This record gives sequence, structure tokens and C-alpha cells, in this order.
Amino acid sequence: MRRLIGVAAGMTEREIMVEHADVVVVGGGPAGAATAHYLAQNGVDVLVLEKATFPRDKVCGDGLTPRAVGELIRMGISVDGWVRNYGIRARGAGHEIEVPWPELASQPNWGSACPRTDFDEILIRRAVESGARLREGVTVTGPVVHEKSGRVVGVKARSTADRNEEMTFSARFVVDAGGVAARLSTALGREKAQNRPMGVAVRTYFEAPLADTDMMESWLELWAGKPNESEQLPGYAWAFAVGDGLINVGLGSLSSTAKPTGVDHRKVFQTWLANTPPEWELNAETQRGPIRGAALPMAFNRKPHYANGLALVGDSGGMVSPFNGEGIAYALASGRLLADFIAQALLRPTLGQQDRAMMQYPAELREELGGYYTLGRIFAALIERPEIMHICVKYGLPRQTLMTLVMKLLSDAYDRRGGDWMDRLITALTKVVPKA
Repeated sequence: MRRLIGVAAGMTEREIMVEHADVVVVGGGPAGAATAHYLAQNGVDVLVLEKATFPRDKVCGDGLTPRAVGELIRMGISVDGWVRNYGIRARGAGHEIEVPWPELASQPNWGSACPRTDFDEILIRRAVESGARLREGVTVTGPVVHEKSGRVVGVKARSTADRNEEMTFSARFVVDAGGVAARLSTALGREKAQNRPMGVAVRTYFEAPLADTDMMESWLELWAGKPNESEQLPGYAWAFAVGDGLINVGLGSLSSTAKPTGVDHRKVFQTWLANTPPEWELNAETQRGPIRGAALPMAFNRKPHYANGLALVGDSGGMVSPFNGEGIAYALASGRLLADFIAQALLRPTLGQQDRAMMQYPAELREELGGYYTLGRIFAALIERPEIMHICVKYGLPRQTLMTLVMKLLSDAYDRRGGDWMDRLITALTKVVPKA
């Protein structure tokens, strides 16, 4: 509905749209789409606000591990015909090894890839098919907070195209799915923790021979300059097919804290490209699109994940893995978990009872991923030391069994219940460390 909002004397009266939903989701990326999809399937009136219009691009995120594919299958997304990959081919210190995706009960034994321009639209359209409402071209400008209780009861917004068109959306719960910036959460004082890892990734596309590979290619040595003659950086480079003869090529670097490293990642990427074998044809003639970069918020670097009517999901809650920089799987999984707790909370008669139900969301996240992310923080601190990274690559890479274990750990490709001895070892490690 619409209503007129009075303004100060001497100004013209303006019309502001006021719209209500049980849940307002800010951001239509994977986390927001998954949240909206599962809420709609539970019969909840959910409205997604997206500042752009679909299709729209996002940096990185094209690669999908088996865990991410499993989440897509849960959502009912048809992945028939999508590019598939069957493992990782890792290179470093003169060694090369292939590690296939493992056979698991909880995940398929293959990964995939889909350009974000297509991927995000597929997900949000799935949410709409399930019954979610979508408003594109709406930029959220801030929260609406109840004057007495301090509870978030909606958001203020304006049209992306016409900044004079103002809107207010009220809701019983608001979800910040706004990505790494998490502007809604930041406006409420939920700042990122400085002691959590932060990654940076840059990527572009090439039309090159590696498009024929059915493995995710990985290079475990990054150098600030000339290989073996400059500082070694924590991180890795990658290449994988995304379909139509294209490959996503990029690199990611890692810091154990949010403190800026001063590394020029685009320059490092260009230096790395210049040192690739000529037969790979990764050059200006085969490049398709600019080099783009993004920050990767890791290991629950923004909390609380729920308080006072506002929940954080995906990148806004720092849910990227410190091990490999993956965010898609955790965006989808956190949206699934959050939707379940919101659906339960909406049936409770009082705000106190609703909040008690909602507090199970951060508890479940911590139980599911807290130990794993703590291991990731330890990993990040270790590989920041070049001598440790060099030893791991030089002596670890040639050992197939060890690399299978490492790949399971780094890719979250293990069964949390049952599984083989490697799965049980990783599970045990996640339980003995403090939860992030």
C-alpha cells in the first residue's frame, strides 16, 4: 500500500511506498535466494530486495565444489548439462598430482561451474517459482528500528534508477544478504572482527585450450614477482572450465587478519599469467573481459548472526572458508538453515519466544562450521609463513594419500557422520578445537 508521509514546513509533501512482508531479505545473491526459496516453500511471505536487475555479474564464485552442488540439488535446481569437473589437478615445486573428488554419502563426486551472471539469476528465479516476491532496482539505505525496543522492524530504500523515489518495507524479520559490505549490519554496529582471516581474489576469463579440462586446475605457488626469485605469497591460482569454450582463471591470496597486506593482487596475477606456459594461451588475445577483484570475508568475521530481528547470512556473516575461499556452498547452506529457524519462530506468539527460536540459528552455524573454521584460521596463520608453505608444497604434493586427506579438508569434501578414516579424522579435529 501507499501512504503520504508529512515533511517539514516549506517542503512539498512526498509519497513514500510502505510495503509489508513477514520477512524482508536484502540482497538477491545465492544466500538471499536460498533463504527466500526455503522460506517460500514453508509458506512464509518473503520479499527480496535487490539493488541491481538480473542478469548481473559478480566477481568469482563460478566454481562449484561438490558441497555446493549438493546444496543446489537440495534446492531443486536442475544441473543437467552444466559443466562438470571430477577433481583437482594441483601443481607446485615441480610436482603435479591429480586428486579426484571423493565418493561421499553427503555430496556428489563431481563439481561444476556456472558464470555468476547466469547462476544468480537461476537461483533467484527458483526462489520466485517457490513463491518469493522479488523487487529489483531497489537500493536499501538503512534499517528501520523500533524506537523503544531497538528491534529491526524493516528497511528504508530508494529506487536505484530514481533516487527520489523512497520506500519503506516493514517485516517481522530482516535478513542481511548484502555480501561482504554488509551495509545494513554495519549501520547497526556489527563491524567485522579484525582477528579473522580475510582473502582477496581476482579473476578474468579466457578462451583457451584449458577449456577442455575436466579437472579444476590449481597452482599452489604464488610469487610477488619472478617465480623462485621473489617473496612467496599465501594462496593459490586456479583455472576451470565454465562452458562455451571459456575458462575462469584467477588467484586468491590470504591474510590471517583483516589488516591490509599492501599486495597488488592484479599485478601479481598479471605476473603469474606472464609466466604460464605459452601453450596454455593465457594472453591478451584470448582474454575475454577485464580483471576484476573482490574481498572474501572468512571464518564468521561478523557477528552476531542474529539479534533484535536481524539475521546475517552468507558473506554478510563472514561465511567464506579460510581454506579455499569458497563462499557459495556456505551461502546456500546458511540460507537453508536460517529459513528453517525463521519459519519456526514466526509461529511463536511473543517476541521473546521468537527470539529464543532464532538464537538456534547462530548456535547451529557454530556447531556445523565453528570447529572447521577454527582449523581454517590455524591454516591461514601457518601458510602466511613462506618457509612453511614451501615445505608443504615441496614435500607434501608428491604424496597421493596425504594430498587426498588435504583436499578433503581444504574443500570440505568429507562426511561428517561415518565416512572413511580421513573423514573421521577431520571430524575429530573439528571437535577438539574451539569453535569460531
